[in-house]
Amino acid sequence: PAPAIAGVPLLSPHLRTFLPASALAVVLALALPSSPAAAAQPAVGLGTATPFAVLAGTTVTNTGPSVISGSVGVSPGTAVVGFPPAVVGNGTIHAANAVALQAESDLTTAYNDAAGRGPVVDQTDKELGGQTLTPGVYSAATSMGLTGTLTLDAKGDPAAVFIFQAGSTLLTAKSSRVLLIGSAQECNVFWQVGSSATIGPATMFVGTVMALTSITLQTGATGQGRMLARNGQVSRDTNTITQPAGAT
Repeated sequence: PAPAIAGVPLLSPHLRTFLPASALAVVLALALPSSPAAAAQPAVGLGTATPFAVLAGTTVTNTGPSVISGSVGVSPGTAVVGFPPAVVGNGTIHAANAVALQAESDLTTAYNDAAGRGPVVDQTDKELGGQTLTPGVYSAATSMGLTGTLTLDAKGDPAAVFIFQAGSTLLTAKSSRVLLIGSAQECNVFWQVGSSATIGPATMFVGTVMALTSITLQTGATGQGRMLARNGQVSRDTNTITQPAGAT
């Protein structure tokens, strides 16, 4: 029988007779609906939070010789502790000023945008490590965990967007990493976390983390992206955080 969508044949029997198999496969691929993982997504707009590598609601703390490329901000809190030994390059420290206040407001908008994206691929109770994921929205009703390597494959599209929605926490194990292939870009990876995120020791993390409460980077963890906390603190211990290139 002729392939059909909602009972309507895609091709007549006569047309299928004369189409070579390769052409028939192309027609079917174009006509059939794509999976949720393949649904194209625009990047999450961060507004004035874009230049920030670190942004917190209450406190920014640091232990050890951390290096931050990008601005550091806190609002409505005022405390920025541990600078030095932490070093800030390619940015400015904004503590409880108008710049940090507006950045936190724009972060809230971005957080809500990411939380409302869909359709989603369910990752509830699934380990991210060991998976290779294509562009789309991935959601877990509770926590998200990463042990080992998560590979994000943009399939040759540098504008491809990956959005992760964690209902509660985001936790990475020691020496885990996020690997980008297929022209994937750090600036197009977003993590919306319903409570707090903990980036484990020596983890090589990628993307913009937007946590409702707090973010903790444990000893030696690195981030190619941003660590943005809405209501709590961002704490670090001998970390390197680099605001991603190509951010919109």
